[in-house]
Amino acid sequence: MKGKITMTITIGCTALILTMIMFTQFKTVDKTDITVIETMRETELRSELASWRDKYEEIEEKIEETNSKINEYEQELQNDVNTANLLQQEVKEAEGYLGYTNLQGEGIKVTLQDTEFKSITYSDLLRLVNELNAAGADAISINDERIISRTDITVVNNIKILINARRVTSPYIVKAIGDKKYLESALTVKNGYIDEIRFEEKLIDCTVEDNIFIPAYEGTYKEKQDFNYAKENKVEE
Repeated sequence: MKGKITMTITIGCTALILTMIMFTQFKTVDKTDITVIETMRETELRSELASWRDKYEEIEEKIEETNSKINEYEQELQNDVNTANLLQQEVKEAEGYLGYTNLQGEGIKVTLQDTEFKSITYSDLLRLVNELNAAGADAISINDERIISRTDITVVNNIKILINARRVTSPYIVKAIGDKKYLESALTVKNGYIDEIRFEEKLIDCTVEDNIFIPAYEGTYKEKQDFNYAKENKVEE
């Protein structure tokens, strides 16, 4: 009987001890799970924070790269604008030299006129144009016919004077834009052009003006006939 009681007590104690051990293990497991979860959350947050930091740095790099490209584009655009302005200016100057634009500026006006006994000839006009060109005239016109490099001053039947294939008649008003003092001195020099014309008993008058208008050339260049026979000579280095 005592043996059964002792065994029962022993079994009960053993069961109690086992129960306490199991309870302790359950609590440990429970604590361990919470700690793991908290640790995992903290790790995820750190990972997420690191990820956002990387994205932020990447965005910063892209912004800097974009700003750099924008600066390059602005510089290129500025260069293009400067180049375009320069080219446009050169085109305007070229058009001015070719006679395709109206021009105005200081210069001189020379009037040649027929008399009852003497007439102005096409050679008189041609000589005057050459004198003005030699004196550095920027633009010349005769009776508002613009004189360009291809202009022909010709005579038909020893009577009709043609400029740019158009007839001009007396009085012949020749305008030249340039240094007005230099242009005037080139014609009024002793034994110069004006003296020669007056010696031939022809009428001539020369005035200096601050604002002379010369219209654009109204004809067209025949581009296809520019170089029928001439070809570019490429010199080998």
